[in-house]
Amino acid sequence: MQLHQLKPKTPQKDRRYVGRGGKRGKTAGRGTKGQKARAGAKFRPEIRDTIKRLPKLRGLGKNSNKGFQNRIGVTNLEVLELAFKAGDIVSPSTLQKARLIRRVKGELPAVKILGTGEITKKLIFENCQFSGSAKEKIEKAGGTIK
Repeated sequence: MQLHQLKPKTPQKDRRYVGRGGKRGKTAGRGTKGQKARAGAKFRPEIRDTIKRLPKLRGLGKNSNKGFQNRIGVTNLEVLELAFKAGDIVSPSTLQKARLIRRVKGELPAVKILGTGEITKKLIFENCQFSGSAKEKIEKAGGTIK
């Protein structure tokens, strides 16, 4: 056997020629010039810079997660006394219609009712949270909590 008689055991599937008609000739698929065309070009993804800035943007310290907490719509009993009639249902949707709370990022927030002021009307409360004093005053006035 001579050197010129040697043949590969498995032939190449497709050989990439370097001539002008080849698949990876001239610019080797990198386009023309610029940082991306050079050897060893490394690009940082743009989103990485945004992610690294997040802790500073939202502020460090004990309240660093404040921006991610759920907001609570707060109202007082004195406001409800003026806005609703006896026997009305008080819920996040009715409070929003009465413009006592507003939507947060397009959604109705959780509602907490605080005990500032007095209430004399019997109101029906649904899907609300209450402070201790507010709960006492509502029950004292004959209102119901569901």
